[in-house]
Amino acid sequence: QVHLVESGGGLVQPGGSLRLSCAASGASGIIFSIDSMGWYRQPPGKERELVAIITKRGGTNYRDSVKGRFTISKDNAENTVYLQMNSLKPEDSAVYYCNADGTYASLISKSSPFDCWGQGTQVTVSS
Repeated sequence: QVHLVESGGGLVQPGGSLRLSCAASGASGIIFSIDSMGWYRQPPGKERELVAIITKRGGTNYRDSVKGRFTISKDNAENTVYLQMNSLKPEDSAVYYCNADGTYASLISKSSPFDCWGQGTQVTVSS
């Protein structure tokens, strides 16, 4: 009922920067409220891991390896979350996924929780 569309991945040299975006939208007739949005990544051959998360009130949390280099932010009016990634390292290479959770409702259904994922965007850091 709620969809996430990511953009901004690509190939960058070590030390470079990228900015990921993730926009949330509801299906026709759906209204929704987001509690938190986050970015996860899955390096080749490894488990998916949390990169950064931001709550409705703006609280943030980062994995230790990206602190000081990555910044998560959001535009509440646009239901969009961003991940500014600076000083990128080869070990940051992964497929990055956006996640959002909250509640949704429609004229014919009561409020229900949702937890959804974007399709993923590849980030490759290589010289």
